[in-house]
Amino acid sequence: MITEAANYLDAVDRLPRDGTLVLYGVPWEEYEDLLVLMEDKPACHVSYNDGVVKIMSPRADHEYPKDVALSLVRVYADELDIVLESYGSTTYRERKKAKGVEPDTSFYVQNAERMIARKEIDLENDPPPDVVVEVDTTNESFDKLEIYAALRVPEIWRFDGHWFQILALGENTYSETANSLALPLITGEILTEYLNLGEINGQTAMLKAFRRFLKART
Repeated sequence: MITEAANYLDAVDRLPRDGTLVLYGVPWEEYEDLLVLMEDKPACHVSYNDGVVKIMSPRADHEYPKDVALSLVRVYADELDIVLESYGSTTYRERKKAKGVEPDTSFYVQNAERMIARKEIDLENDPPPDVVVEVDTTNESFDKLEIYAALRVPEIWRFDGHWFQILALGENTYSETANSLALPLITGEILTEYLNLGEINGQTAMLKAFRRFLKART
């Protein structure tokens, strides 16, 4: 199986920024082998949905929005004395559901204490992340929503290049909601406002302003 997975790497190496490689009919074992081979290519994100593998090479502008979101969350947790565990772009997968996905970043809030110091995550026994962040300027993340829903990820923060929106999981699909379920003082508008503030005044000033915002409301 490793040999089969290795055959894809030449195509991955030729992917341009913001490019996507789609593979069909990939067995689960081959997907897991591919994840091992892709460990030295952390910029690329791999998803798996019932035998379909998508390998995406993010644009450079993916980094800033997801870093801002996580920085705001860390300040929020510190200011409100909330336990937070960040797991970055960890691969979340479940063989029984034939689903796997790598967000731009992810974290636990409601289940944070349970996940402290966890080295590996097994979704057959562990909860999914409470929030994932997807920076999506080409609508690629819409294909991931089915995967996230199957894995029962309760909340997605999606940035489309201009605005953040917060999506909450219903019975089987996501719909936009005003406030974060995990961190209720955060809205899509707040995330967008402080992202823009950071681009104008810098991240240090942005985080100080966000801390003042939180102090005024708690």
